[in-house]
Amino acid sequence: MENDVTSRLRSICLALPEATEKQAWGDPTFRVRDRIFAMEKRGDGRVSIWCKAQPGSQELLVGADPDLFFVPPYVGHKGWIGMRIDADPDWAEVAEVVRRSYALIAPRTLAAMIGPARSR
Repeated sequence: MENDVTSRLRSICLALPEATEKQAWGDPTFRVRDRIFAMEKRGDGRVSIWCKAQPGSQELLVGADPDLFFVPPYVGHKGWIGMRIDADPDWAEVAEVVRRSYALIAPRTLAAMIGPARSR
């Protein structure tokens, strides 16, 4: 049976224009025109989502709530953010983190279709 967290995340990600899902590194990744904008990760004992963040956002989010946000390995040095989704997350906040990442990765014409991202 499919994990409820994965189902909720999948519904958020695949609702975005031209979003697709592809397995990579043993986890689902969500892409727009084959560029990753979100990854569900489970390998470190926690369930999280990794997303691209705007410059400066990583430090602000981790500093404001280090129990929820973290700097992920491999992509953290590129400004990506990790967000725990294994402890009853605020799904509206998860959706906003995903939307902001999508807007940074997607071509402008597709990003414009989702409207402006709201700040946290």
